Amino acid sequence: MAWALRFLGVGNASAVELGSAMAVIERDGTPWLTIDCGAESLTAYQARYGRFPDALFVTHTHLDHVGGFERLFVDSYFNEVRRGKVRLYVPAPLLPLLHKRVGDYPNALAEGGANFWDAFQVIPVGEAFWHDGVRLEVFPVRHHWPDTAFGLRLKGSMVWTGDTRPIAEMLAKFADDGEQIAHDCALHGNPSHSGIEDLEREYAPALLRRCVLYHYASAADGEALAARGHRVAKPGEALPLAEPTAPRSAP
Repeated sequence: MAWALRFLGVGNASAVELGSAMAVIERDGTPWLTIDCGAESLTAYQARYGRFPDALFVTHTHLDHVGGFERLFVDSYFNEVRRGKVRLYVPAPLLPLLHKRVGDYPNALAEGGANFWDAFQVIPVGEAFWHDGVRLEVFPVRHHWPDTAFGLRLKGSMVWTGDTRPIAEMLAKFADDGEQIAHDCALHGNPSHSGIEDLEREYAPALLRRCVLYHYASAADGEALAARGHRVAKPGEALPLAEPTAPRSAP
């Protein structure tokens, strides 16, 4: 099978032209698991695949990562085939935050009779979960506040850090099998996000060579990151991945 990571959006919350940070793990050219649900990038998803996602993993609940959920609710709830079947893999500490952000509104429909989560199959996850017979791993990252943001690993294939400061200790454990690492990185860091000088200071050169940078502020900043010798993701780009070594369930 051919695996790839498709970057639908690579920008920070203000970089509308780059799309909000969101990606899709593809298998044989078709979407397999979507990461996050920003509004602009949900539009990009629909434009590329002609439909909305069937399965998503949520890294955290800032609105540039979950702002597309109301559209996803409408699409799923009013489709008898999809209603209640769109899988949402949500790290358990995020469940109350996600509900407050996108689900907690009086009457999901003005007519009544519907709960917001009726449209989805919500699956709380801990350190790992199974999707389509493949085991993925989940780990905390350093973004804004403890236990509010999480990364994702498909062992042997890819790591998606989500929004984070440098996490050398986590990547030593969760990126130890040659994975490509999609890493939050701007030209300049702040208390919630990595800057390129942070990564160059805290990561070994061999680890940095496996990093593909996203969540930057502008196309010009992306060019500046590339000029320093780093790989920089662009909207719509597909990054080829190695065949996962993650455990699989019996057929």
